[in-house]
Amino acid sequence: MDIFNNRPGFCPSCGSILPPLQIKGNVFCYNCKQESSPDVFIGETSEYTIHFNRFDPSKISKKGIPKSEAAEADGPVVERKCPKCGNEKMSYATLQLRSADEGQTVFFTCLKCKYKESENS
Repeated sequence: MDIFNNRPGFCPSCGSILPPLQIKGNVFCYNCKQESSPDVFIGETSEYTIHFNRFDPSKISKKGIPKSEAAEADGPVVERKCPKCGNEKMSYATLQLRSADEGQTVFFTCLKCKYKESENS
């Protein structure tokens, strides 16, 4: 018995939302397991909008890297005074360059002047 047959995309028996229509075959309601023909989707419409990014050559650096990424820090930022310019903020990265039983090497980069220094910990 079809009680809910006036709404496209809904099960005619129980009123549940039907799963998407497959390439071929009928559609089965997840709730009441009734099989329905693809005609239950007649009258249903869908809309979508595609937004494309615009290319702005002024946002690309000479190396081909976006300027916003090139200006960002190389890693986490810490409060450490740059020995060259005196800036209080530096970013850092760590690498294990020596044997495993020794500490990591920490590379610091000044956010203002890009001065680099390393420290063995």
